[in-house]
Amino acid sequence: VQLQASGGGLLQAGGSLRLSCTTSERSFSGYAMGWSRQAPGKEREFVAAVSWGGGTTAYAMSVKGRFTISVDNAKNTVWLQMNNLKPEDTAVYYCATANYYNGLRTPFNYWGQGTQVTVSS
Repeated sequence: VQLQASGGGLLQAGGSLRLSCTTSERSFSGYAMGWSRQAPGKEREFVAAVSWGGGTTAYAMSVKGRFTISVDNAKNTVWLQMNNLKPEDTAVYYCATANYYNGLRTPFNYWGQGTQVTVSS
């Protein structure tokens, strides 16, 4: 599985960014995609997941209401719209896939290269 993420950048608090990720994996029922992030000195953490059909999503409490995950099956692409960004959102964001969707416990097993998001106060 190849995952290509893009869209990171440097911006001020309160701003918005949209991350995108394209996978080489052929879509099929039950598949899931999502995002994790890792801040300096911290462990990688779950951010959001979406079932491949796009009908079901899950968000970490820290981003719920500010981030929106969406998917386009035809384009094998998933997006993460991030609004009202905060300095604590600063991290390397990784696109990820899983063999099945399980909400907050979606078991990501492939990660792409990360894209840096830096939010200044």
